[in-house]
Amino acid sequence: MPGELKHTLLWLLTICVTSVAVGVEEELRDECAELNSTTWLQYRRHRTGLRVRYLLLTRRNPDCAQVFTEESLADTREPSGFNVFLPTKVIIHGYRATGSRPSWVKELAQALLGAQDANVLMVDWVYGASFAYNLVVQNYKEVSLQISVLINQLQKHGCRPESFHFIGISLGAHVAGFIGTLFEGKIGRITGLDPAGPMFKGADTSDRLDPSDAQFVDAIHTDSDYFGISIPVGHVDFFLNGGKDQTGCARSRFASVYGYVICDHMRALHVYMSAVNGSCPLTGIPCSGYEAFLRGDCVTCGVFKGSCPTVGLSENSGITVSPLPKEQKLFLLTSSSPPFCTHHILLELEVSPLGRSAELEVKLTTGTLEEEQRLRLRTDATAYRTVWAYPVALCEIGSIQVRNTGARFYRQGDVHVKSVCLSELPSPGREEPLCVNNVHVRRGAPWSHDYVQVCGVF
Repeated sequence: MPGELKHTLLWLLTICVTSVAVGVEEELRDECAELNSTTWLQYRRHRTGLRVRYLLLTRRNPDCAQVFTEESLADTREPSGFNVFLPTKVIIHGYRATGSRPSWVKELAQALLGAQDANVLMVDWVYGASFAYNLVVQNYKEVSLQISVLINQLQKHGCRPESFHFIGISLGAHVAGFIGTLFEGKIGRITGLDPAGPMFKGADTSDRLDPSDAQFVDAIHTDSDYFGISIPVGHVDFFLNGGKDQTGCARSRFASVYGYVICDHMRALHVYMSAVNGSCPLTGIPCSGYEAFLRGDCVTCGVFKGSCPTVGLSENSGITVSPLPKEQKLFLLTSSSPPFCTHHILLELEVSPLGRSAELEVKLTTGTLEEEQRLRLRTDATAYRTVWAYPVALCEIGSIQVRNTGARFYRQGDVHVKSVCLSELPSPGREEPLCVNNVHVRRGAPWSHDYVQVCGVF
């Protein structure tokens, strides 16, 4: 989605919010705490300030959050349920343009509890995070300081800095980063979900998330051309679909304009939750840039001397090399809906020299599933490579079809394909690609080849 359109829609939506006449803080129901929401009128009248508070979820109370303070930890009459011997996940939301409650926070907290026995603290700073973005940015360091005070108190009760894992979305990622700065990088892990870009891209590393803020910092980028930051900020940075425009966002129907505007930005969160739920692996491939990745220039994860990094909760994203890399860009393709996983298929094509330009359509079929790629062939090249997001593994593909689709703009009538090869990335270097050689493709007469194979046996 063009940045100008996003900016206009968000501005119009904010104007609509300011017309709300009445708004009151949500009351607690059934003694279960919820994150707050606020309104423009409340913000203007009362200047409610930051009012940072913390809500606790554990496996003892996964559905009913408790307001958490140091006093509740020390209260022996009504124990909080916080266990100092367990790891602690701290979720920090970001900018709230409309003052609404970030409902996804509890959903993420429950996903984390499903994957790991831990304390999950949800940081509620909605009052200081709403409406005027430039003023909210002025608040983020104060929020970091307040959270740091709590972390210091928890250390006095036996928590270790390395047991904390901060997960911040958008501006919340930089809140976590400044906390890491205050603790001199001793925090165990920080995960940034599309860390905010406006007012941070040119900031000093002490003022934004960077690899020195924790023992391990990972980040997911999904809207780096507008709301998110475009530069790497962690030890590893996953750029999904290039980190800018996400599949399905431009065409989807949303219940609100706001949902449409922030679709790319929020995709980092939804992909991360899918990874935490363990639906399927989301593996990043190191490469210098997205175009190079799509060209098939990067096919292995040799820089990590082992398995490729994965999105989710694996220790150090599955990286075993030491010392850890810094600001390593990783690329992967995703689908448009949960669980977002795809298989990276490398298509390699070699043709005999052409007298005229041509276009070939390559189609892969698995049962009722069909996916196609079009390659424009030039007179000055004979070898072509492209990375393809395919829903199933290479070993499940039933057939390949090649069709000469050239019409009025592509005059090459016949194309001699010396070889067409398929391989799955990242390539471990052990499996041979699937290749077919010497194929003559005439216009209007598609060529096809069937595979009979079982996964693991070619």
